[in-house]
Amino acid sequence: MLIEKLEPKPGNPCFGCGADTPRGMKLTFEQDHAARKIIGHFRFGPEYQGSNLFLHGGIIAVLLDEAMGKLNRFHDVRAVTAELSVEYLRPVPIGEDIIVEAEEVSREGRNLMHRGEIRNTAGKILARGKGRFVAIGDRGE
Repeated sequence: MLIEKLEPKPGNPCFGCGADTPRGMKLTFEQDHAARKIIGHFRFGPEYQGSNLFLHGGIIAVLLDEAMGKLNRFHDVRAVTAELSVEYLRPVPIGEDIIVEAEEVSREGRNLMHRGEIRNTAGKILARGKGRFVAIGDRGE
């Protein structure tokens, strides 16, 4: 299977991608095995806004962290976020389609370095991030 759908799972309490948090985001991504990328397609309503009609900066960080964190699946490890930096380049509008995409940069022992982007449907980069994740064990599901 080249594209695997990553849906929220029962028993997962994660705010971003879990199914068991009633007020969580329940984010769904795709794992593209051929391109070794994680991709998500989203449209958010006003409950996620910060400034009027724009996505809250913290939610932007959650989206990038979640997408980059899913990249650890390619190494079949469970890893936690050790560092996350976000560049907010343009406001992310509420009520419009966006694409979140992440890819691996490098791996040094237990440290996995990733990068991610949020784009609009025209391809303009709205935000980008870098993350360092530390493997803490094998992935158990």
